[in-house]
Amino acid sequence: MFTGIITDVGEIVALEQRGDLKARIKTAYDTTGIELGASIASDGVCLTVIALGDDWYDVEISAETVSKTNLGDWTEGRPVNLERALKVGDELGGHIVSGHVDGVAEIVAMKDEGDSTRFTFKAPESLAKFIAPKGSVALNGTSLTVNEVDGCDFGVNIIPHTKEVTTWGHSKVGDKINLEIDTLARYVARLAEMNS
Repeated sequence: MFTGIITDVGEIVALEQRGDLKARIKTAYDTTGIELGASIASDGVCLTVIALGDDWYDVEISAETVSKTNLGDWTEGRPVNLERALKVGDELGGHIVSGHVDGVAEIVAMKDEGDSTRFTFKAPESLAKFIAPKGSVALNGTSLTVNEVDGCDFGVNIIPHTKEVTTWGHSKVGDKINLEIDTLARYVARLAEMNS
């Protein structure tokens, strides 16, 4: 489990397509405190550490994960939002995030509002019903609050601090973004479906 509070921006330093996609991610994390088999959310996708170095770790990404996320677009040199898994007693600063991406949204508009930037995303139609104003979403692993919803489109404001400490400062219209809907929304929708 994660919180959607990004704690490092890593860099993809190597990619290798074998049976699965293998990626090496450079990180500022103290890798002596990471164990093989640990889970690290990488652009919001929970991935398992399979090898470690002084300032990097390796992950394997299944074809299923590549097909459901934007990880197939990864290239060497690309920055990536990172978050280590929650430990008992950690502060829950964002919202509960599983690292199981539901689909890929697209940035369809960006507009500066004061010092913040209003991003508009288009969600897959099958996920739009789970997104509500003032609800939470995880986008590329970042816990964000939804401002408004219009059909499949929804907006969020991203403050300067978030743009500085995540990959959001490099975003552009047309980017594909990993979307994880709020777990609570998923269960509420399922209960409503069962009771109708």
